[in-house]
Amino acid sequence: MIIETPLPGRMHRGKVRDTYDLGQGRLLMVATDRISAFDVVLPGGIPGKGQVLNRISAFWFLRTREIIPNHFVCLADDEIAVSYLSEPLPAEVAQQAMVVHRAERIDIECIVRGYITGSAWGEYRRQGTVSGQPMPAGLQEGQPFPEPLFTPTTKADEGHDENMSPQQVEDLVGAEMAAKLEAASKDVYAYARDYAQERGIILADTKMEFGILNGDLILIDELLTPDSSRFWDTNGYSPGKSQPNFDKQFVRDWLDAQGWNHEPPAPQLPAEVAERTTQRYREAYRRLTGETL
Repeated sequence: MIIETPLPGRMHRGKVRDTYDLGQGRLLMVATDRISAFDVVLPGGIPGKGQVLNRISAFWFLRTREIIPNHFVCLADDEIAVSYLSEPLPAEVAQQAMVVHRAERIDIECIVRGYITGSAWGEYRRQGTVSGQPMPAGLQEGQPFPEPLFTPTTKADEGHDENMSPQQVEDLVGAEMAAKLEAASKDVYAYARDYAQERGIILADTKMEFGILNGDLILIDELLTPDSSRFWDTNGYSPGKSQPNFDKQFVRDWLDAQGWNHEPPAPQLPAEVAERTTQRYREAYRRLTGETL
Protein backbone atom coordinates (compact mmCIF):
# COMPACT_ATOMS: atom_id res chain seq x y z
CA MET A 1 0.00 0.00 0.00
CA ILE A 2 1.38 3.40 -0.99
CA ILE A 3 0.52 6.21 1.40
CA GLU A 4 3.63 8.30 0.65
CA THR A 5 5.24 7.96 -2.78
CA PRO A 6 8.87 6.76 -2.36
CA LEU A 7 10.27 9.11 -5.02
CA PRO A 8 12.44 12.22 -4.64
CA GLY A 9 11.56 15.70 -5.85
CA ARG A 10 7.81 15.73 -5.38
CA MET A 11 6.30 18.84 -6.93
CA HIS A 12 2.85 18.70 -5.31
CA ARG A 13 1.04 16.58 -2.72
CA GLY A 14 -2.72 16.55 -3.12
CA LYS A 15 -5.28 14.76 -0.98
CA VAL A 16 -4.70 11.56 -2.97
CA ARG A 17 -2.25 12.27 -5.82
CA ASP A 18 1.47 13.05 -5.77
CA THR A 19 2.84 14.95 -8.77
CA TYR A 20 6.37 15.08 -10.19
CA ASP A 21 7.79 17.25 -12.97
CA LEU A 22 9.26 15.16 -15.82
CA GLY A 23 10.30 18.18 -17.87
CA GLN A 24 9.33 18.86 -21.49
CA GLY A 25 5.85 19.90 -20.38
CA ARG A 26 4.96 16.54 -18.82
CA LEU A 27 4.19 15.36 -15.30
CA LEU A 28 4.15 12.04 -13.48
CA MET A 29 0.93 11.73 -11.49
CA VAL A 30 0.83 8.99 -8.84
CA ALA A 31 -2.53 7.90 -7.41
CA THR A 32 -1.67 6.85 -3.85
CA ASP A 33 -3.80 4.69 -1.59
CA ARG A 34 -4.72 7.68 0.58
CA ILE A 35 -8.42 8.39 0.94
CA SER A 36 -10.23 11.60 1.80
CA ALA A 37 -13.78 12.12 2.97
CA PHE A 38 -15.59 15.39 3.56
CA ASP A 39 -12.40 17.13 2.28
CA VAL A 40 -10.25 15.58 5.05
CA VAL A 41 -7.48 13.04 4.39
CA LEU A 42 -7.97 10.00 6.60
CA PRO A 43 -5.16 8.21 8.44
CA GLY A 44 -4.11 4.97 6.80
CA GLY A 45 -5.41 4.11 3.36
CA ILE A 46 -7.31 1.67 1.14
CA PRO A 47 -5.24 -1.24 -0.28
CA GLY A 48 -5.25 -1.30 -4.08
CA LYS A 49 -7.22 1.94 -4.37
CA GLY A 50 -4.53 3.87 -6.26
CA GLN A 51 -4.31 1.23 -8.96
CA VAL A 52 -8.08 1.37 -9.51
CA LEU A 53 -8.08 5.17 -9.68
CA ASN A 54 -5.15 5.24 -12.08
CA ARG A 55 -6.49 2.67 -14.50
CA ILE A 56 -10.13 3.70 -14.47
CA SER A 57 -9.10 7.31 -15.17
CA ALA A 58 -7.00 6.16 -18.12
CA PHE A 59 -9.96 4.11 -19.37
CA TRP A 60 -12.27 7.13 -19.32
CA PHE A 61 -9.68 9.56 -20.70
CA LEU A 62 -9.32 7.35 -23.77
CA ARG A 63 -13.09 6.94 -24.19
CA THR A 64 -14.02 10.61 -23.83
CA ARG A 65 -11.23 12.25 -25.84
CA GLU A 66 -13.56 12.73 -28.80
CA ILE A 67 -15.84 14.80 -26.54
CA ILE A 68 -13.03 16.93 -25.10
CA PRO A 69 -9.21 16.52 -25.09
CA ASN A 70 -7.44 15.59 -21.86
CA HIS A 71 -3.96 15.50 -20.33
CA PHE A 72 -3.41 11.73 -20.51
CA VAL A 73 -0.23 10.55 -22.29
CA CYS A 74 0.24 6.96 -21.09
CA LEU A 75 0.20 4.71 -18.06
CA ALA A 76 3.56 4.64 -16.29
CA ASP A 77 3.89 0.88 -16.75
CA ASP A 78 3.26 1.05 -20.52
CA GLU A 79 6.31 0.37 -22.69
CA ILE A 80 6.15 3.89 -24.14
CA ALA A 81 6.55 5.42 -20.66
CA VAL A 82 10.31 4.78 -20.60
CA SER A 83 10.77 7.55 -23.18
CA TYR A 84 9.41 10.07 -20.65
CA LEU A 85 11.09 8.79 -17.49
CA SER A 86 14.74 9.47 -16.60
CA GLU A 87 14.90 6.17 -14.72
CA PRO A 88 12.59 3.18 -14.22
CA LEU A 89 9.93 3.42 -11.51
CA PRO A 90 9.42 0.78 -8.83
CA ALA A 91 6.79 -1.62 -10.16
CA GLU A 92 4.37 -0.88 -7.31
CA VAL A 93 4.53 2.85 -8.13
CA ALA A 94 4.31 2.42 -11.90
CA GLN A 95 1.01 0.53 -11.70
CA GLN A 96 -0.50 3.49 -9.83
CA ALA A 97 0.90 6.29 -12.01
CA MET A 98 0.44 7.95 -15.38
CA VAL A 99 2.34 10.41 -17.54
CA VAL A 100 0.29 13.50 -18.36
CA HIS A 101 0.68 16.80 -20.16
CA ARG A 102 1.25 19.76 -17.87
CA ALA A 103 -1.66 22.22 -18.12
CA GLU A 104 -2.69 25.42 -16.37
CA ARG A 105 -5.31 24.31 -13.87
CA ILE A 106 -8.66 26.10 -13.61
CA ASP A 107 -9.46 26.37 -9.90
CA ILE A 108 -13.03 25.10 -10.11
CA GLU A 109 -14.49 21.70 -9.23
CA CYS A 110 -16.97 21.04 -12.03
CA ILE A 111 -19.70 18.88 -10.50
CA VAL A 112 -22.59 17.36 -12.44
CA ARG A 113 -25.48 15.88 -10.47
CA GLY A 114 -27.97 13.54 -12.09
CA TYR A 115 -29.59 12.47 -8.82
CA ILE A 116 -30.21 14.20 -5.51
CA THR A 117 -27.88 12.72 -2.91
CA GLY A 118 -24.96 13.57 -0.64
CA SER A 119 -24.44 17.24 0.18
CA ALA A 120 -27.14 18.20 -2.35
CA TRP A 121 -29.69 16.13 -0.43
CA GLY A 122 -28.53 17.68 2.85
CA GLU A 123 -28.91 21.21 1.48
CA TYR A 124 -32.32 20.39 0.00
CA ARG A 125 -33.61 19.08 3.32
CA ARG A 126 -32.42 22.21 5.11
CA GLN A 127 -33.60 24.87 2.70
CA GLY A 128 -35.20 23.39 -0.41
CA THR A 129 -32.29 24.29 -2.71
CA VAL A 130 -29.36 22.57 -4.42
CA SER A 131 -26.25 24.73 -4.81
CA GLY A 132 -28.50 27.70 -4.07
CA GLN A 133 -30.96 26.81 -6.85
CA PRO A 134 -34.61 26.38 -5.73
CA MET A 135 -35.91 22.83 -6.21
CA PRO A 136 -39.45 21.42 -6.38
CA ALA A 137 -41.00 20.29 -3.11
CA GLY A 138 -41.31 16.62 -2.27
CA LEU A 139 -38.09 15.23 -3.77
CA GLN A 140 -36.84 11.94 -2.32
CA GLU A 141 -33.25 11.02 -1.58
CA GLY A 142 -31.73 9.35 -4.63
CA GLN A 143 -34.37 10.66 -7.05
CA PRO A 144 -33.16 11.75 -10.50
CA PHE A 145 -33.36 15.40 -11.48
CA PRO A 146 -35.36 16.14 -14.65
CA GLU A 147 -32.07 17.28 -16.19
CA PRO A 148 -28.51 16.98 -14.80
CA LEU A 149 -27.44 19.99 -12.72
CA PHE A 150 -24.09 21.77 -13.01
CA THR A 151 -23.08 22.74 -9.46
CA PRO A 152 -19.47 24.00 -9.44
CA THR A 153 -17.48 24.58 -6.25
CA THR A 154 -14.21 26.17 -5.31
CA LYS A 155 -11.10 24.01 -5.53
CA ALA A 156 -9.57 24.01 -2.04
CA ASP A 157 -6.28 22.24 -1.33
CA GLU A 158 -7.00 22.73 2.38
CA GLY A 159 -10.40 22.89 4.07
CA HIS A 160 -13.82 22.53 2.50
CA ASP A 161 -14.88 23.39 -1.06
CA GLU A 162 -17.62 26.03 -1.30
CA ASN A 163 -20.51 26.28 -3.76
CA MET A 164 -20.06 28.79 -6.58
CA SER A 165 -22.89 30.71 -8.22
CA PRO A 166 -22.95 31.10 -12.03
CA GLN A 167 -21.87 34.72 -11.55
CA GLN A 168 -18.90 33.70 -9.39
CA VAL A 169 -17.75 31.26 -12.08
CA GLU A 170 -18.06 33.96 -14.75
CA ASP A 171 -16.17 36.44 -12.56
CA LEU A 172 -13.31 33.93 -12.24
CA VAL A 173 -12.99 32.67 -15.82
CA GLY A 174 -15.26 34.84 -17.99
CA ALA A 175 -18.67 34.12 -19.51
CA GLU A 176 -17.36 32.20 -22.54
CA MET A 177 -15.17 29.84 -20.50
CA ALA A 178 -17.92 29.37 -17.90
CA ALA A 179 -20.25 28.19 -20.67
CA LYS A 180 -17.59 25.83 -22.04
CA LEU A 181 -16.98 24.30 -18.61
CA GLU A 182 -20.66 23.60 -18.07
CA ALA A 183 -21.21 22.18 -21.55
CA ALA A 184 -18.14 19.94 -21.47
CA SER A 185 -18.97 18.68 -17.97
CA LYS A 186 -22.53 17.79 -18.92
CA ASP A 187 -21.45 16.14 -22.19
CA VAL A 188 -18.91 13.90 -20.45
CA TYR A 189 -21.41 13.05 -17.71
CA ALA A 190 -24.12 12.15 -20.24
CA TYR A 191 -21.78 9.84 -22.15
CA ALA A 192 -20.54 8.10 -19.00
CA ARG A 193 -24.05 7.85 -17.51
CA ASP A 194 -25.37 6.01 -20.57
CA TYR A 195 -22.27 3.77 -20.80
CA ALA A 196 -22.45 2.85 -17.10
CA GLN A 197 -26.21 2.21 -17.19
CA GLU A 198 -25.67 -0.54 -19.77
CA ARG A 199 -23.28 -2.20 -17.30
CA GLY A 200 -25.49 -2.16 -14.25
CA ILE A 201 -24.23 1.06 -12.72
CA ILE A 202 -26.06 4.33 -12.13
CA LEU A 203 -23.73 7.34 -12.33
CA ALA A 204 -25.44 9.54 -9.74
CA ASP A 205 -22.95 12.40 -9.88
CA THR A 206 -19.34 13.16 -10.64
CA LYS A 207 -16.78 15.95 -10.45
CA MET A 208 -14.19 16.94 -13.02
CA GLU A 209 -11.25 19.29 -13.25
CA PHE A 210 -10.15 21.24 -16.29
CA GLY A 211 -7.05 23.05 -17.44
CA ILE A 212 -5.72 25.02 -20.37
CA LEU A 213 -3.11 23.52 -22.70
CA ASN A 214 -1.91 25.45 -25.77
CA GLY A 215 -4.97 27.68 -25.45
CA ASP A 216 -7.43 24.78 -25.43
CA LEU A 217 -9.71 23.53 -22.66
CA ILE A 218 -8.83 19.98 -21.55
CA LEU A 219 -9.75 17.54 -18.79
CA ILE A 220 -7.09 16.97 -16.12
CA ASP A 221 -6.52 15.15 -12.81
CA GLU A 222 -8.80 12.09 -12.52
CA LEU A 223 -11.97 11.14 -14.37
CA LEU A 224 -15.07 9.18 -13.35
CA THR A 225 -13.43 7.23 -10.54
CA PRO A 226 -15.06 5.80 -7.39
CA ASP A 227 -13.38 8.71 -5.57
CA SER A 228 -14.82 11.45 -7.77
CA SER A 229 -18.19 9.85 -8.59
CA ARG A 230 -21.12 8.07 -7.02
CA PHE A 231 -21.64 4.67 -8.65
CA TRP A 232 -24.87 2.93 -7.63
CA ASP A 233 -25.90 -0.65 -8.34
CA THR A 234 -28.95 -0.67 -10.61
CA ASN A 235 -29.95 -3.88 -8.80
CA GLY A 236 -31.45 -2.58 -5.58
CA TYR A 237 -31.79 1.06 -6.59
CA SER A 238 -34.89 2.72 -5.16
CA PRO A 239 -35.43 6.40 -4.28
CA GLY A 240 -35.97 7.31 -0.65
CA LYS A 241 -32.91 5.64 0.87
CA SER A 242 -29.14 5.30 0.71
CA GLN A 243 -28.33 3.30 -2.45
CA PRO A 244 -26.17 0.17 -2.87
CA ASN A 245 -22.89 1.59 -4.15
CA PHE A 246 -19.41 0.95 -5.52
CA ASP A 247 -17.71 4.12 -4.32
CA LYS A 248 -16.55 6.14 -1.30
CA GLN A 249 -20.04 6.39 0.23
CA PHE A 250 -19.39 3.25 2.29
CA VAL A 251 -16.54 5.10 4.02
CA ARG A 252 -18.61 8.27 4.47
CA ASP A 253 -21.45 6.28 6.04
CA TRP A 254 -19.07 4.55 8.47
CA LEU A 255 -17.52 7.88 9.48
CA ASP A 256 -20.93 9.44 10.08
CA ALA A 257 -21.94 6.44 12.19
CA GLN A 258 -18.97 7.22 14.47
CA GLY A 259 -20.33 10.72 15.10
CA TRP A 260 -17.34 12.41 13.46
CA ASN A 261 -17.86 16.16 12.87
CA HIS A 262 -16.05 16.21 9.48
CA GLU A 263 -13.13 18.21 10.89
CA PRO A 264 -9.57 16.87 11.28
CA PRO A 265 -8.36 14.64 12.72
CA ALA A 266 -10.45 11.88 11.14
CA PRO A 267 -10.96 8.46 12.76
CA GLN A 268 -8.82 5.50 11.68
CA LEU A 269 -10.71 3.11 9.42
CA PRO A 270 -10.91 -0.48 10.71
CA ALA A 271 -9.23 -3.08 8.48
CA GLU A 272 -12.62 -4.58 7.61
CA VAL A 273 -13.98 -1.24 6.37
CA ALA A 274 -10.84 -0.66 4.29
CA GLU A 275 -11.05 -4.13 2.74
CA ARG A 276 -14.73 -3.80 1.89
CA THR A 277 -13.98 -0.44 0.27
CA THR A 278 -11.26 -2.09 -1.84
CA GLN A 279 -13.80 -4.67 -2.99
CA ARG A 280 -16.29 -1.96 -3.99
CA TYR A 281 -13.69 -0.04 -6.01
CA ARG A 282 -12.56 -3.18 -7.82
CA GLU A 283 -16.14 -4.15 -8.62
CA ALA A 284 -16.75 -0.72 -10.17
CA TYR A 285 -13.61 -1.19 -12.28
CA ARG A 286 -14.67 -4.70 -13.35
CA ARG A 287 -18.16 -3.69 -14.38
CA LEU A 288 -17.10 -0.59 -16.26
CA THR A 289 -13.99 -1.90 -18.03
CA GLY A 290 -14.72 -5.62 -18.26
CA GLU A 291 -11.30 -6.32 -16.71
CA THR A 292 -10.21 -7.45 -13.24
CA LEU A 293 -7.38 -6.27 -11.00
